[in-house]
Amino acid sequence: MSAFDPVRFNPMWGNPLKTRDDVRRAFEDSFAPLLPYFSPGGARVRLDATAATFDRATADLEGFARPLWGIVPFVAGGGEFPHWELYRRGLANGTDPEHPEYWGAIKGIHQQLVEMAAIGLALRMVPQHLWEPLDARAKANVAQHLLQARQQSYIDNNWKFFRVLLDLGLEQCGIEFDRQLTTDYLDDLERFYIGDGWYRDGNVRQVDHYIPFAMQFYSLLYSQLQKGDDARAERLAERARQFAGDFQHWFDDEGGVLPFGRSLTYRYACGAFWGGLAYAGIEALPWGEIKGHYLRHLRWWSKQPIANRDGVLSVGYAYPNLFMSESYNSAGSPYWAFKAFLPLALPADHPFWTAEELPAAHDARTVVLRHPGMVMMHTPGNVVALAGGQQNAGLRAGPEKYSKFVYSSRYAFSVEVHDGAYELGAFDGMLALSDDRRHYRVREDNATARIAGDAIFARWHPWRDVKVETWLKPASPWHIRIHRITTPRKLHATEGGFAIPRPDGTDGVTTGVGTGFAITHAPTDVSAIADLRGERAGRNYLALPNTNLISARTIVPQLRGPIPEGVTVLMTAVMALPAGEEAEAALKLGPPVPDLAELEGLFAWASIEISAMHPPKSTS
Repeated sequence: MSAFDPVRFNPMWGNPLKTRDDVRRAFEDSFAPLLPYFSPGGARVRLDATAATFDRATADLEGFARPLWGIVPFVAGGGEFPHWELYRRGLANGTDPEHPEYWGAIKGIHQQLVEMAAIGLALRMVPQHLWEPLDARAKANVAQHLLQARQQSYIDNNWKFFRVLLDLGLEQCGIEFDRQLTTDYLDDLERFYIGDGWYRDGNVRQVDHYIPFAMQFYSLLYSQLQKGDDARAERLAERARQFAGDFQHWFDDEGGVLPFGRSLTYRYACGAFWGGLAYAGIEALPWGEIKGHYLRHLRWWSKQPIANRDGVLSVGYAYPNLFMSESYNSAGSPYWAFKAFLPLALPADHPFWTAEELPAAHDARTVVLRHPGMVMMHTPGNVVALAGGQQNAGLRAGPEKYSKFVYSSRYAFSVEVHDGAYELGAFDGMLALSDDRRHYRVREDNATARIAGDAIFARWHPWRDVKVETWLKPASPWHIRIHRITTPRKLHATEGGFAIPRPDGTDGVTTGVGTGFAITHAPTDVSAIADLRGERAGRNYLALPNTNLISARTIVPQLRGPIPEGVTVLMTAVMALPAGEEAEAALKLGPPVPDLAELEGLFAWASIEISAMHPPKSTS
């Protein structure tokens, strides 16, 4: 194997991922690199020395438990897993207070509550492998540990499903528990439903990937594994049917998904919803389309260097990257990606597996998604989302993950890594304002956000005494941004277009800048930004390395200029496309010039509030 063999950096590399057998091999190849890292007692899987907000024992538990999201359906569907003795030993020792590999007592809100859900799923679906062979003492310890977990209070968001899944396992194993606590949490989860298949992830203004890979995914599991709750199961299934019609627009025609929000290191868990539909037997779209979204997504990930040199999944997105990670990400966290292997539980003759894979049913029309507050545009190899902005307080790089004006499956987004260096910011998809040319402010939250037709309006305050009103309008492949800034003092502004990949050095890169524009031609892509009033200066900025989620080295066209005190209106057009004739034609034609008065009039009489901006429901 050569030093640069891509198999070192992705265990799925080269897998065609066209059939059920291909997906089974993808699971086996992805699990195998973990084996050297199991502890002698089997309860701990320590993958590196990085830390998370929880203790080391729980980080090691993540490495043990999260692979079960793939192991369980693989075995339930007839796969041969030769390491059950290792898992039984690990479960027995991890729940034994007298063993040195004990995971620790569970008290209050604790990360162990998350990991017990995968164990509950295993006990429900494959008890003959993980539970039944245990001796009486081990069973007693496991039962005590799980019962201790479910007695705790869980975070008021998708975490409440973890008790539900844990309880499914207890029920299967004949362990007595208070079922009212299960019902209470299922009822609590109803408060987060906002309509048309969409939820919030808790009592916050946040609608992200936790809706498909958590709220919807767990709902689909519950609908199939529950006993005696058929009315709720059918209600959850109907919501999944509705959700699929919207969620398909978060995927491009090559399988890439919209990177938006937190926990993106879970990678192909973003496609787990499609496998969940198959598992639940819900043909929300034609089976061939569901299968297409699922397999294209896996194929997209199979081409990215997402693993460390030994094949273990890294923390990061399309490459190892701690800048974009969350404080709760340990080295074992990325194995939530194994949720995507759920359809392996289905037999080979299931319609999902026998259907002919169909392309995505996308066209050039824009699609308005009210609940997450997005307007979607499909272009070749890409989906672009104009975004109204969401709540993101307390998250690392929260404004970048939730409050940019635009997100893209092909160009992702960048995170800023130097808060005190305004001149060094990428600011792709953002407007950065500075009053000292050192520190800066961007949109973090909205005072209001609304949709009218296919346009978005938001009002935000970078400082208490500065108001910015922003309008976003699609003009595919361009999009238009208008900002009306009201400030009592002078500021400086930098606005970024899309960050596109650049090679080492400048080979194959040509740039053009001037008053009112910046354009970059790179070997694979073209990115442009234009000031429709011709006032700001253009700059093609070589962004700091490892700031973009997909490309480690990028270049970002920017517009920069002073903002005087008083009221200033900025008008911006932005586009990016794969290099080629379509990109050159878009540049030649240019963007349309918007009419601000017309936009204001539209929002005055025909706008609706974005669901993600609605006041959260009371917990009383």
